[in-house]
Amino acid sequence: MSDKLILTLDTGEVVIETYPDKAPGHVARITELADEGFYDGLTLHRVIEGFMAQMGCPRGNGTGGSDKPNLKAEFNDTSHQRGVCSMARAQDPNSGNSQFFIVFDDASFLDGQYTAWGKVVEGMEHVDTAKRGEPPANPTKIVTFRSAA
Repeated sequence: MSDKLILTLDTGEVVIETYPDKAPGHVARITELADEGFYDGLTLHRVIEGFMAQMGCPRGNGTGGSDKPNLKAEFNDTSHQRGVCSMARAQDPNSGNSQFFIVFDDASFLDGQYTAWGKVVEGMEHVDTAKRGEPPANPTKIVTFRSAA
C-alpha cells in the first residue's frame, strides 16, 4: 500500500501523505475506497472558510457514506493543523465511513475527538480555492482519488 494518495480536484492535484501507523483502519478504508473509484465525481459538500473542506458523501449533502461498515475511532496525537486530513463522523465516535475533511487553519479543538489519518504535502492551494458553502452553490468536484504509483 502506498503511503501517499493523489486527490485530483477540478482545481488541481493534491498529494496526501497517509499515517498508517496512527490510523491503520482509516488509511486502509480511504485507500480502498479511493482505489475502487468511490470518490470520483463526488463534491466538496461542506466548505467553511477558515475551518475545513469536507468530502466523500455520495449524496452530496453530508448524510451518506459507502456500503462498508463504519470504522472504530482511531484517535491519535496528530493535531488538527493546516493540511491535516481527518475522518468526518456523526455524534457516535465510531461512525466514520467515507467522509473526510481537510483542515484550512488551526482546528486543534478537534484533537482527540476525530481520527486524523494524513496530511496534504503538496497542492494545498487547490483545496484553498474550493467553493465555500454547506453545500456550495457550484461545488468543487473530485476528478479522481487514487493511491500514488
